[in-house]
Amino acid sequence: MQVTIRAAKASLSKLIDAALSGEEVVIAKGRKPVVKIVPIVRSCFKIGLLKGQVIGDGPDFLKPMDEGALAVWKGID
Repeated sequence: MQVTIRAAKASLSKLIDAALSGEEVVIAKGRKPVVKIVPIVRSCFKIGLLKGQVIGDGPDFLKPMDEGALAVWKGID
């Protein structure tokens, strides 16, 4: 579907619904297409997604650093 800017101003919510339902929505300035309304793809975050696929336990970020690693992190020679 292609609509003019004026028509888009008058029916923006309907155009958004159309885009969300999979329809291609193009807004034109005069007869020249200038923008397209597309839905934002949202992926859900799943805790434990890689459980059983990662080898080892990984670093303990809450464990205090040893003095040597801390000096490197601080930039102390």
